[in-house]
Amino acid sequence: MLSGTQPYDGAVSPNGNGAVRRILVVDDEPMVREVLVTYLEREGYAVDQAADGKAALELAASAKPDLIVLDVMLPEVDGFTVLSRLRQTSSVPVILVTARTAEPDRIVGLELGADDYVVKPFSPREVVARVRSVLRRARTPVVSDRLEFDGLVVDGSSREVRLNGDPVELTPKEFDLLAYLAASPRIAMSRSTLLENVWDSSPYYQDPSTVTVHVARLRQKIEPDPNRPRWITTVRGVGYRFEP
Repeated sequence: MLSGTQPYDGAVSPNGNGAVRRILVVDDEPMVREVLVTYLEREGYAVDQAADGKAALELAASAKPDLIVLDVMLPEVDGFTVLSRLRQTSSVPVILVTARTAEPDRIVGLELGADDYVVKPFSPREVVARVRSVLRRARTPVVSDRLEFDGLVVDGSSREVRLNGDPVELTPKEFDLLAYLAASPRIAMSRSTLLENVWDSSPYYQDPSTVTVHVARLRQKIEPDPNRPRWITTVRGVGYRFEP
């Protein structure tokens, strides 16, 4: 289901170095796939498409997309299962597309590792904007320096995190969130500020619970006791703060 499908004439190259970014669009509705493929190709992306979850997993393995636009309600293998299997071996950015508007369904997707989501009916322009934003954040480090704390290292150049010498596997968005918070230690950051600077979005377009879910996932990976955070603390009535 789409809205606002008028032609878009603002096509630009997705990056300035001539490299083509590859997008995988997964949806069981042919019209939705056709429109999204058209809009994304106008932006200069190479686009593959799949109509079910099984084909999506096969293409994700063979085509190595830079980003996946993934519908939740799919035949063969549903979108949540596809995302869960992807996250076992890959940190490829994923934008979920769903007709489910209930908050629990959105949170499930974020907890499984989605980087963003859009709700049907949607504008193809919005999806293209989300794709551009997620790719920009995925390839551009939030910090370029190596930040070292007591046992925690955040390397912006290599986009690697180590805790007590051991590597920590983070999704691109989890890394961006940690790097942004760590770059300004002891500064309280509101969810709106984090949406604007890490997601390149705003509460008008995206649910602030996106930040809450990503913080919870990040704590599970870097905190000795996620229920008593050491690194990322909650500031009541404001948001979050990184403690060096």
